[in-house]
Amino acid sequence: MARVRVRRAYDEPEKADGCRVLVDRIWPRGLSKEKAALDEWCKDVAPSTELRTWYAHDPERFEEFASRYEAELHDAERREALQHLRELAAAGPLTLITATKRADISEAAVLARLLSP
Repeated sequence: MARVRVRRAYDEPEKADGCRVLVDRIWPRGLSKEKAALDEWCKDVAPSTELRTWYAHDPERFEEFASRYEAELHDAERREALQHLRELAAAGPLTLITATKRADISEAAVLARLLSP
């Protein structure tokens, strides 16, 4: 399996990114499609609105968020989207894109951990 990275949507794309996939349910505010330079937008893998609202990117809630999010990934729709990301990761470098201010405590970080060998 190839390396899986996490980057912010507002960072400049890099050649090393490989396949760039936005994993947020909502499009990043103020970002054009051209500037985002995405290969895909996989919003079906994003956490539920209820979970995102509860979490509110509070660093103290990250571990609980990660646990709840991993449970949500067993839902049929999210499971299929996660499998698609696994296939992309197996094909080459994969960069999960998120608009959150702290990518290290985002759903993209949880996904990267699950997708990494």
